Amino acid sequence: MTLKGVLNADSAKGTISRNIYGHFSEHLGRCIYEGIWVGEDSPIPNTNGIRNDVVEALKQIKIPVLRWPGGCFADEYHWKDGIGPKEGRKRMVNTHWGGVVENNHFGTHEFMELCEQLGCEPYINGNVGSGTVREMSEWVEYLTFGGVSPMAELRGQNGRKEPWKATYFGVGNENWGCGGNMRPEYYADEYRRYQTYVRNYDGNRIHRIACGANSDDYNWTEVLMREAGRFMDSLTLHYYTLPNDDWQNKGPATGFDEKAWFSTLRKALRMDELITRHSTIMDKYDPEGRVGLIVDEWGTWYDVEPGTNPGFLYQQNTIRDALVAGLTLNIFHKHNGRVRMANIAQTVNVLQAVILTEGEKMILTPTYHVFDMYKVHQDAELLDLSLDCGSYRLDDGEIPAVTATASRDGQGNIHISFCNLQHDAEAKVVIDVRGLAAEGLAITGSTLAGGKLDAHNTFEQPNTVVPKPFDAFALEGGKLTVNLPAMSVTTLELAAEA
Repeated sequence: MTLKGVLNADSAKGTISRNIYGHFSEHLGRCIYEGIWVGEDSPIPNTNGIRNDVVEALKQIKIPVLRWPGGCFADEYHWKDGIGPKEGRKRMVNTHWGGVVENNHFGTHEFMELCEQLGCEPYINGNVGSGTVREMSEWVEYLTFGGVSPMAELRGQNGRKEPWKATYFGVGNENWGCGGNMRPEYYADEYRRYQTYVRNYDGNRIHRIACGANSDDYNWTEVLMREAGRFMDSLTLHYYTLPNDDWQNKGPATGFDEKAWFSTLRKALRMDELITRHSTIMDKYDPEGRVGLIVDEWGTWYDVEPGTNPGFLYQQNTIRDALVAGLTLNIFHKHNGRVRMANIAQTVNVLQAVILTEGEKMILTPTYHVFDMYKVHQDAELLDLSLDCGSYRLDDGEIPAVTATASRDGQGNIHISFCNLQHDAEAKVVIDVRGLAAEGLAITGSTLAGGKLDAHNTFEQPNTVVPKPFDAFALEGGKLTVNLPAMSVTTLELAAEA
């Protein structure tokens, strides 16, 4: 298969926000406890209770923003339970996720410490479902107010005199479901009320985020934009990729067949349609594009690994997940005018995690490596790349064989990323490079490929699926020819030689 395309290197199409590469950490399963937080007395190397190995791995992929504490957990979380001396913090049962005891040892101070260690921005979700306006208002005051007030005094008593900077604040989560089973009209009014008291203190500018739609609930977006659009800075969207439409039998993370491979990728590609249609509704009420769209929960969702707590949502991560990540990031790039942030679910040990841990052991998943390969696109200029994507067919289904994206970074280097979705065929891509002097270019590349459909890393074999140097390309006469391996994610860098 030979595919042709054109790259207009002198035609920029907006900036790819680094926040598209955001992550999500919920009090769910072993994401926070064991995955991120082990406590100060743990034999696992840590800094103030936070795992050193996980922090270093996340810093490597330049994590820009981290969402917490949920998810469904956010709308049953009462933040005052998670401050003060740990021995005095309230214990509770995590009714959403596994029925385990939550000891609240990881709370506001610990999360803000984590973000400081990572050098990322915090994105905090407030409690609308079971909380109060006062509770949310006081949390923002506790976080960001530097003057004389009860919450500032309480923060000081707990060891933090200076306020934090906290930009992103979500007013509720999934309020159409686990966050209260609300109608859009009701939530729109609640959002208007709650956000009134999410105040800006001491120069800290809160980016107010409203709970948006579940998948293709376009009526929710219509009502929220009509009734509350002027009170929000962004609106969320949640969409999970399943191999099928059966939430009770989603299919395994490994050991699947070609049909499950194909159907998973086809469903992941639906993200483009969802963003397009939700954006069209947003354009109706916000033609200037002031309100951002934040896809703050996305990723694959399979049956849990056999023998694990069903409420912990622990699943393996294969080259199939890597391709879902790559093609989804390509879609986010395409919609950079409206999509301002995205948060893959979830960071460690839950759903499409970038990291898995087992005691003191840690492995990086294929999805992690895609984020590492794609970090070159953060805050870069999207370039005009048109590509004949070809057709990948299985039975009566058809999806693109290849998806791609291109950008120029602040140093003038061009990066092109390709996803070959075909499980059994290489793809030859010939790109006419325009608006760029081909002479003197230094081209390097890396590729992530799988030897089989469910190729993945384990604690015994952590390097089965890792990026490798890639040189199956040539640039002659202004045409870039690239030979992509089957089921692979590949990134090239075109840099002017010094």
